[in-house]
Amino acid sequence: MKTAVFGGGCFWCTEAIFQMLKGVNKVESGYAGGSRENPSYEQVSSGNTGHAEVIRVTYDPAVITYDDLLTVFFGSHDPTTPNRQGADVGEQYRSVIFYDTEEEKAVAEKIIKEVDESLKDGTRVVTQVLPLDKFFPAESYHQNYFKSNTSAPYCQVVIEPKIEKVKKRFAELVKQDEAH
Repeated sequence: MKTAVFGGGCFWCTEAIFQMLKGVNKVESGYAGGSRENPSYEQVSSGNTGHAEVIRVTYDPAVITYDDLLTVFFGSHDPTTPNRQGADVGEQYRSVIFYDTEEEKAVAEKIIKEVDESLKDGTRVVTQVLPLDKFFPAESYHQNYFKSNTSAPYCQVVIEPKIEKVKKRFAELVKQDEAH
């Protein structure tokens, strides 16, 4: 098993998306990229810690590749908006990839270049590619948020449409029990 850490806006959304993928064993919401040790959700939400809301994906590289994870990552959020995803605004919602190895860094930079080249509207990818220093797990009530709160308005209005989009766009990567 390997791990990957991504930030693509609200971790409730990204967690729900990556939990659907074949070869993904575990997805944990948390914080990374800032200076405060063991930050709380309230501290990160203030925008003063430097941390981003992220997910740590534990996956089997024999089933799903790092490239595939990055493809879903870029296909499930807007990597061209600095410090923003939809209505979520602030440094904690930035698009960021935290890498463990130089190989992961190279793959991330290659895919960013490909995405940049595919953009025809004059926008550019602003996703940061940074070495992973520390990952801090979020509080327990943030874990499995969508699965535990499917009837909550935010889940129905924001997360559910993203999930449906990913199911259609990346059907071959979605677990069979999640595809329907």
